[in-house]
Amino acid sequence: MALEATHSAGSDYVIRKPLVTPRVRRWIVSVLLAAVCCIWIYPLVWMVSASFKTNAAIFASEGLIPSEPVIDNYLRAWNEANIGAYFFNTLFVTVGSVLLVTIATAMMGYVLGRRKFLGRGFIFGLLVFTMFVPQGYTIIPVFELLSMLGLGQSLWGVMLATTGGSFVIFVLLFAGYFSQMPDELEEAAKMDGVGFVRTFWYVMLPLSKPIIVTVIVMQTLYAWNDFLLPLVVTLANPAIRTLSVGVYAFKGENFVDWGGMTAASTITIVPVVVLFLFLQRYFIDGLAGAVKG
Repeated sequence: MALEATHSAGSDYVIRKPLVTPRVRRWIVSVLLAAVCCIWIYPLVWMVSASFKTNAAIFASEGLIPSEPVIDNYLRAWNEANIGAYFFNTLFVTVGSVLLVTIATAMMGYVLGRRKFLGRGFIFGLLVFTMFVPQGYTIIPVFELLSMLGLGQSLWGVMLATTGGSFVIFVLLFAGYFSQMPDELEEAAKMDGVGFVRTFWYVMLPLSKPIIVTVIVMQTLYAWNDFLLPLVVTLANPAIRTLSVGVYAFKGENFVDWGGMTAASTITIVPVVVLFLFLQRYFIDGLAGAVKG
């Protein structure tokens, strides 16, 4: 930090004053971050703007504000391109996977975070190792497993397939969060005659609200936006496509319906943006608590 030296009257010591005050420094940082934010959100703003333009107007360089806004893109996307049906398919898959993942990872994280047993370190290492396996290598085994269960061409199969994408990360988040909770909570529950499962369900789980919200947000983002796995599972049954796969249908062999694609993409992204805005405080608290643990 630059300093300005001044001599105090009647004394020999030097008072050094900063050339840049904390208030000015905050303004500079805020302006720089605002500029980065504008660059970051420009593609999103362009997408929303293009969704109200015709294909010709999109490439006419008329700016972000449409000169003649149209809503035909949304009507065509919702009705003719079946985005409405794909929306409810995605909602079913997302809600189901969030419930399954949250409950399962919370239980696994509780055992790994609160109990010490033989092989615990090996399990942690195995979980971390699976994080480095690319999704493309697991699609065929997952699809074969769904086929053997008779779920290869159903929404239930898509829902089960999307539960494994970020499973390991959530287990580690729960384990880190539960490991920092005081032992007195479990000891008090034991004195009251509460068993292991009931202690988890009625004592520990309600206290992990921030990490639960974090898992809900992250799994929602993953399930809502996943493309490769739903694409493979829904190839034989286009009626169960999710939004991410349905948007891709606007790209033809010789023509791309940019207006319809941007409208469908806007419909796709709005729900998760609204969800994150409502839950962002709990999301940040959950991550901070898990990392601390």
